[in-house]
Amino acid sequence: EDISTAVPDIKRMIKGFNIPCIEKDGYEADDVIGALAKQAEKAGFDVFMVTPDKDYGQLVSEHINIYKPPYQGGSLEIMGPKEVCAKWDIENVGQVIDVLGLMGDAVDNIPGIPGVGEKTAAKLLKEYGTLENILDNADKIKGSLGEKIRNGKELAIMSKKLATIIIDVPVEFHEEDFRLKEWNKDVLRDIFTELEFKTAGKRVLGEDIPSTEDQQPANDSGQLDLFGQPVITEKKAIPASTIEDESAYTVVDKNINNTSHQYSLVETPEAIADLLKMLADHTEICFDTETTNIDANLAELVGLSFSVKPGEGYYIPCPAERAATDAILLQCKPLFDDESKTWIGQNLKYDLLVLKWYNVDIKGNTFDTMLAHYVIEPDGKR
Repeated sequence: EDISTAVPDIKRMIKGFNIPCIEKDGYEADDVIGALAKQAEKAGFDVFMVTPDKDYGQLVSEHINIYKPPYQGGSLEIMGPKEVCAKWDIENVGQVIDVLGLMGDAVDNIPGIPGVGEKTAAKLLKEYGTLENILDNADKIKGSLGEKIRNGKELAIMSKKLATIIIDVPVEFHEEDFRLKEWNKDVLRDIFTELEFKTAGKRVLGEDIPSTEDQQPANDSGQLDLFGQPVITEKKAIPASTIEDESAYTVVDKNINNTSHQYSLVETPEAIADLLKMLADHTEICFDTETTNIDANLAELVGLSFSVKPGEGYYIPCPAERAATDAILLQCKPLFDDESKTWIGQNLKYDLLVLKWYNVDIKGNTFDTMLAHYVIEPDGKR
């Protein structure tokens, strides 16, 4: 709903940059991009699809590449057929949808077969070639894997269909539409002013964006909250010369060496039960996952961290054995299911996605400090 509300402003901004906006009712953006990429290739162009999405690997060819922008300090990545096949350990890019049909993709809500991961999918495709051939030979696959495949046949077929990008879309590639054009600075200036994108406007247009502060109600702090409402406060800044005790120092002055803290390791079922009982009494809980990978879709849980007071934290280690970790998460389920809770964390989308791969959904509200910081200071490091 939030995205749909923002679409008109996004289109206005795209128009201001004189970038063509191509859409077709009944088709996803992936399908439109896939169709145009193939048409452009046929017309003799080298194509770069700017996306981090896995399913675009099926479109890659000698003249079509994935252009993956750097993210959070990472490096730029350009992927052709060789790179895509190496990433998934497959023989050809046509098998990308077979991999996704088997393992799924939580980001795109593609379920896959429960219990089948990336390595298992690659191994099966080396032996059988396609998803359909794997399903046809499911009775020959022994043990629990064979049972998973037989039970997940319908999910696999649906998942492959969901992962398949349709390139037969009624759109046409016209070279002139994709030539770089001069920006419409007047349109951009109006949008940046209206949306109060001062930092972005300064970066793009090289000029200060008019302020709308004079339209805001007066308040003591001169600040607005995350929803654009005035913050009324009676607290005054402490002059540097009057600071005499630790409580007056700012957060950036504090670290683990000069701040009292109490961190507890919680390992036994009994200790975990006591912790969960204590957390149940709080409506706001700081939360973090410790994992093995920065990619939430590949990460395995190492531990769970909780805090409800400054300087006080609790850590539950998660064993390497999946069954043991699942048992811990099952014990935590009533807390995660409590819709009255507000979960606070840094880059919570990552943690929620990690948990989703463990079949855990947090039902309460969330407050992401990284998003809050971006709203307050867009150019700051996160």
